[in-house]
Parts: sequence; structure tokens; C-alpha cells
Amino acid sequence: MLFEKEHLDLFFVPLGLLVMFCYHLILLYRVLYLPYTTVIGFMNNDKKIWVDRIMQANKANVNMALSVLSTNTSAATFLASISLTLGSVIGAWLGNSSSNNLFENKLIYGDTRPATISIKYICLLTCFVLAFACFIQSTRYFIHATYLITTPGNDIPPEIVKNTVVRGGDFWSIGLRSLYFAFNFLLWFFGPIPMFVSSIVIVIILHYLDTNSTPTPLYHQRFLGGQVGKRLDI
Repeated sequence: MLFEKEHLDLFFVPLGLLVMFCYHLILLYRVLYLPYTTVIGFMNNDKKIWVDRIMQANKANVNMALSVLSTNTSAATFLASISLTLGSVIGAWLGNSSSNNLFENKLIYGDTRPATISIKYICLLTCFVLAFACFIQSTRYFIHATYLITTPGNDIPPEIVKNTVVRGGDFWSIGLRSLYFAFNFLLWFFGPIPMFVSSIVIVIILHYLDTNSTPTPLYHQRFLGGQVGKRLDI
């Protein structure tokens, strides 16, 4: 059996996705068990300290907290709208069979059969739908945190507010990761080799952005009470 350019998709695309998934599995392990080696884990603990200060603060600081949560809610809503719009465009494009001719060009070195192009559209659409769902969930948690912070009295345990704010941030991060995968699938339309190269480049950039090299501040150490290196709630 002779090697054809259509066979490149069977090798480079799974390999590129494997690189992306393996990196994020390693990142998840580090966030859970070595949080201070990652920016996500470091920021999650910053949010917990922020909630502690807010819950102990006066009314003026509570109003400032509401402003911060409102900003995060607006940003998550904006990205959810963008994801939904792009998903709708991809869905409409997928329903138009004549639009596939653009990516059936012989200059694209890879599998350009209609069935493969449909799979590319579906993968891209799935990423946008997942991003939309995550940003909506992020908005939901931030809005719920607003209700908790403004509840009169001291009946709301700070841990509940912390978990709510952190989970909102976690869904925000997952939504962004979905957009990174969407960019990867977008380059797949131009061939499996650009998709594989983009996977390597994205992982290198994300490793630089996700790795925290800042020493642990003293107030983090006091807050954690010696929990550094153990599993933290995210």
C-alpha cells in the first residue's frame, strides 16, 4: 500500500492531540498536588485570601468586591457570547455543503475529502460549544458568589464563598483551554502538519504561562498553615 498525503492526518492529528491532552493532564496533577508550581493554583489561593479579607471587611470593601465580581461576570458573559456566535457560524457553514470547496484545494497537503472536512467542522464546533458552556457556568458561580457576599449577618461560612469563587475561575480556565483547542482544530483545515506544529507551539507557550516561578509569599504560608505540596480544593 502506497503512502498518500491523506495518511498524514492519521498520524499527525492524533499525535498533536495527544501532546495537548498529556500536557493538560500533567497540569491538572500539578494544580491538585503541587499548586504553587502553577499560576492557576497560585491564583486560586489568592482568591481564597481575597474572600477572607472581604468577609471580614466593612461595607465599603464589600462594595468593591461586588465590583470585582461584576467585572468577572461581564468578561465571562462576553466570551460566552463570542463562543456562541462563532459556534453558530460554524454550524451554518457546516450546513452549507458548497462552502466546503474552500478547503478542498489541492494546495492543502492532507486529507481534503468531504467526510474529513465535516469531522474538522464538528471538532471545531464542539470546542466552541464547550467554551460557551464553561463561560456560562463561570458566570453562574460569580453571580452566586455575589449573593453569598451580600447576605446579611455572618451565617455564610467563608469556605462556601471561597469554593464558589474558585470554581467560577476554574470554569473560566477550562473555557479558555477549549478556545486553545479550537485554534488547533482551525489550523487543521490547512493541513495536519500546521495542526501538529501549532500543538507543539501552544504547549510550549502554555508551559511558560502556566508555570509559577514566584517564591511563596509569607501571607500565603500563613494562610495555608503548612499545606503547601498537599492537595488543595480548586
